[in-house]
Parts: sequence; structure tokens; C-alpha cells
Amino acid sequence: MTLDPYETLIDAATWAFIRQTDAAYPPDTATLSIADQRAIYDRMCRAFHRGYPDGVTATDHPFGGVPCRHYPGTGGTVIYFHGGGYVVGGLHSHDDVCAELRAATGLHVVSVDYRLCPEHPHPAAFDDALSATRAIAAELPGPILLAGDSAGGNLAAATAQAIGRRGALGIAGMVLIYPGLGGNRQTGSYVTHAHAPMLTAADVEFYAGIRHTGAEPAPDPTFAPLSDSDFSGLPPTLCIAAECDPLADDAAAYAARLRAAGGRAHAVTETGLVHGYLRARATVPRAAASFTRITNALTEFAAGRWPFGDAP
Repeated sequence: MTLDPYETLIDAATWAFIRQTDAAYPPDTATLSIADQRAIYDRMCRAFHRGYPDGVTATDHPFGGVPCRHYPGTGGTVIYFHGGGYVVGGLHSHDDVCAELRAATGLHVVSVDYRLCPEHPHPAAFDDALSATRAIAAELPGPILLAGDSAGGNLAAATAQAIGRRGALGIAGMVLIYPGLGGNRQTGSYVTHAHAPMLTAADVEFYAGIRHTGAEPAPDPTFAPLSDSDFSGLPPTLCIAAECDPLADDAAAYAARLRAAGGRAHAVTETGLVHGYLRARATVPRAAASFTRITNALTEFAAGRWPFGDAP
């Protein structure tokens, strides 16, 4: 009898999180209508919302014409792009995540409510990310950091590649959390973890396809950051993958491209974790450790320090 490899890769605390998520967001949700997907996702977000840490506040305020939520702080600004496959999510979906980023780092945090597909196909989300980043950098003091999970990691990387080279806008660092960056979907983790809990290869195909109205575009770094031909001049970057995730290889591949171009990039594959584990940061020790890794990197990048020893 062949054992499911995830039975040994994934620990009990993470399995409990997976079951809790599946109860709120069934594994077949990506096959439902867009309206149903959003309603289910919104209910899940409310179920997992942890509130704000003491002393953290937020106000909704547009930057560059894009709706945003600002969590005031000092010493620099984290611009956060939420996940959700470019289809679901918004200012509500990662509200408590952003509040805890603000509490842990002390920095300003601004969450960007970019337009969603299919109503607004690519490059709408990228255009919003670009506009918001430029406006935030112009209005808020101190260094700018880009961060995002899943689809938001893609938008962070694409934004950095569009405007972050050679220190433009003062981008001091970037943290990409289980990002989908346009890797080869026929090989590597896309195959090995095609049936992973929380995100499958079929889900990835759905979300990749819904971003455009016709054929997938020719190599375009605003759509697939890994397709770029120039990775020079990008900010210091932490790329984090979940081990049990079809997207896992994208993080390491992206870090390797940055290092090959002379940049600073550190890749981490979080053992036994699954796509979406940010919501488990209070209940799963591995996810809690990863969240601390994220907040520590943002703090160090804002201070102009490189906290890893594996790059120049």
C-alpha cells in the first residue's frame, strides 16, 4: 500500500489548518462561478480574521487613484499586494495580516486593492500596483518595501522589475510569499505537487487563464516576472515557498535569477507548509516561524541591512 506523501510531509497542526480551511473554502471552489468564489472566500476571510493588535489603526485612502488601506507607522512603508488568484480578495482579505505586519515591524503598511479578473484582465492589476506604488512612494516618507503573497507576490515582483531598478523610488527590499511568477507549469513542483492540499495544478491553470481574454501573452514580465531578460538592479529580496505547493519552484528560480544578475536574494522553502499558510500563523508553529522570518526581513530591509549570509 502506497502512503500519501503528504501524510508525512505535513504535520498535525497544519492538517488541522487544512481541514478548517476546507470547511470554509471547499477544494472545488475554483470550479464555481466567480460570484460564488468571492462569496465563499469572503466568508473564509471573516472566519479567520484575528482582529488588530493593540495600537494598530487603519484608514482607507486612495493612492494613485487605487483604493488602499493605510496602517500608519514610522521608518518606511511596506506596500502589500494580497493573494487570491487575481479573482478574489481585497482590503478585507488580508486586513489582519497587514495589521500584524504593522505591529511586528513598526513600519507603515499600505494594502493595495487592485482590480480583479475577469472583469479587469491583465494588465489592470499590474497597472494598479504600479500607480499605487508610485503614489505611495511620493506621499509617505522613508524607504519603500514591496511584499505580497501568491498573486500578490507576482505583482510585487512585476512592479519592482518595472520601476525598482537602480534604486528608483527608494525600494529597499522585497518579500515574495509563495508567489506564482510564471514558471514552467509542465515540470518540477507543478508536477510533483499537482495535487497538493490547498492549491492544485488545475487551480493554477484556472487562475493563469483567467488573467487574459484570449491566448496567454508572449513572454511578458508584467504578466510572468520569470520571463524577464534582465534581473539586474532589483532590490534585496526574500523569496519564500511552501514545500507542498505547485508554485514552490518559482521562489527559488526567481532568487537564482536575481543572484545571477549580481543582486541579493535569499530563497526559503518552508518545510511541510501549504499554499495560503499565512492564515495559520497563529495556530501552526511552522507558519508562525515563517511569519517571523517575513517580518524580520522587512525590518532589516527597511534599515538597509542584509539579514542573510548567502549573497553578496
